[in-house]
Amino acid sequence: MLHINNLVYRIQGRLLFDHASAAISTGHRVGLVGRNGTGKSTLLRIILGEAQPDDGIIRMPQRATVGTVAQEAPDGEETPIGHVLSADAEREALLAEREASPDLIRAGEIELRLVEIEAHAAPARAARILAGLGFDHEAQQRPLRTFSGGWRMRVALAAQLFRQPDLLLLDEPTNHLDLEATIWLQGFLASYPGTLLLVSHDRELLNESVEHILHLDQLKLRLFYGNYDRFAEALAEERRRLTAEAAKIDAKRKHMQSFVDRFRAKASKARQAQSRLKAIAKLATIEVSVDARAPTFTFPDPPEMAPPLLRLDRASVGYGDKVVLRNLDLALDPDDRVALLGSNGNGKSTLAKLFSNQLPVMDGEVYRAARLSVGFFAQHQLDLLDPKRTPLEHIAERRPKETATQWRSRLGRFGFGEDQVNTIASNLSGGEKARLVFCLISLDAPQLLILDEPTNHLDMDARTALIEAIGDFPGAVVLVSHDPHLVRLIADRLWLVEGGTVRTFEGDVDDYRNHVLAQRQEERRAQRAAKSEAKPKVERPAKPPVARLDRDRKLALRKEARDAEAEITRLERERAKIEAELAGGEAYRAGKAAELGRKRNNVIEKIAAAEARWVKASEALEAAG
Repeated sequence: MLHINNLVYRIQGRLLFDHASAAISTGHRVGLVGRNGTGKSTLLRIILGEAQPDDGIIRMPQRATVGTVAQEAPDGEETPIGHVLSADAEREALLAEREASPDLIRAGEIELRLVEIEAHAAPARAARILAGLGFDHEAQQRPLRTFSGGWRMRVALAAQLFRQPDLLLLDEPTNHLDLEATIWLQGFLASYPGTLLLVSHDRELLNESVEHILHLDQLKLRLFYGNYDRFAEALAEERRRLTAEAAKIDAKRKHMQSFVDRFRAKASKARQAQSRLKAIAKLATIEVSVDARAPTFTFPDPPEMAPPLLRLDRASVGYGDKVVLRNLDLALDPDDRVALLGSNGNGKSTLAKLFSNQLPVMDGEVYRAARLSVGFFAQHQLDLLDPKRTPLEHIAERRPKETATQWRSRLGRFGFGEDQVNTIASNLSGGEKARLVFCLISLDAPQLLILDEPTNHLDMDARTALIEAIGDFPGAVVLVSHDPHLVRLIADRLWLVEGGTVRTFEGDVDDYRNHVLAQRQEERRAQRAAKSEAKPKVERPAKPPVARLDRDRKLALRKEARDAEAEITRLERERAKIEAELAGGEAYRAGKAAELGRKRNNVIEKIAAAEARWVKASEALEAAG
């Protein structure tokens, strides 16, 4: 499906790809990983033709359709359901042509093609995708202009998922999603029928949704079989092995060099010394991929306080006259680790603002410990950074009485080296801006950290550093995140924000996943029941009897169905055998992976054709009576 051959690309003189190559087979779901700033998003732009490489080529089938989520969110009077349906250009064109009343022959061709592409089922499929991303029936009918930018980006994502291009390119698709929508997306992408290239730092998404990892490292691309956990294990094992081999060769080199240094000047040993020098030159050089300096996070220890830090007694909170949450009886102690669960729009951010004293209580009581300091990280804070100021200048403004050495020390705790402290904010990466905000909110050594989607701009290493820093932090933490892996590692209490209030959720993240899935199944059953009740009862005329097929035709159909079923069974065994070979890893070492991938795709196509024959024969038999 996608071949990247000897790709070379520079941006502002900086080399991102140096003769990088990779091949992604049709139907494969691939996660593209690598550190922030290594060029993952740039690679997607090159594949889309939005950027031109300095050398190398990108090849894919000539008529292959490619889809991605545009950075500009859809807007205007169009509804979410209308926008998603319009993503299928062929269906839209056929429906428009049908409305134009073509001649009878063309009208028949249109109807046949509409049946082939299952156009009649498109509205229901579009509605299911939107529902999975958090849009109920009423929201699907509202104008796009009434939604926030994040919700409109969900509509853009839904349009591409509905369109089902041959190659789907997604760049951090969960950044605008809550945990509930992320859980749904994991399942949807895991069964995506086309080829998927997914850029994400969401470990759980990469574990659940992809079957290969494409690693961008040291200006090269390398494909690994398996999900992210399997990739991480393989990479760690390879680095351990290479490090050990490099150490052995280095020890041998040092031993031989010591002989040369001792006896080079002695005539009796000169020939042996020269022989050792030649042997040293022939020793293999083992290159071990060394990551750039990993980012760090260090939160200062806050002054100790007696519990509780904060307590709500039958409190209500909202905006203006509108109450969002009511009857809140909650308490936070100094060592609490709480994650807030619930769909976007249910009030998680509202509760976080109440905790941080950015919203007043509308009713009830709020108790705050004296001298309680709160550090609040939210996505909008990245936009509040002065784009023309450096990290050093941001710190200096907040701490004018401190020395430059103290400013640098504070920034150093969050991974800023000498080259970064003097870089203006507009030239910092998203991850660097996030680390600067973390540094700023930690200046007052807060006893309570409120983190609202803190990892959206952080790569895997930065996420690990943040998790470790929170583990070492002795204060309280309230977390809002769409990343189940992050919630699982940080939180020891779960609060569910739902139905206009907050309650303790008994269970873990996996229990919550099951709760969400069960809730959605119940909602779908209720919707089907409501539609069935609302549908008027229409007396349908009795269908004319279908002429029975003659005995020979029935026998032929039964044989065709049996033959197709037998072929499906045989092909499924062949597919399982091929996938077992791929899973073993030996095929990749022997250079057979590409050939096996082609065989697998060919078998999948044959299975689909056999299934179609079986369905056609079975339906014909059923109609015959």
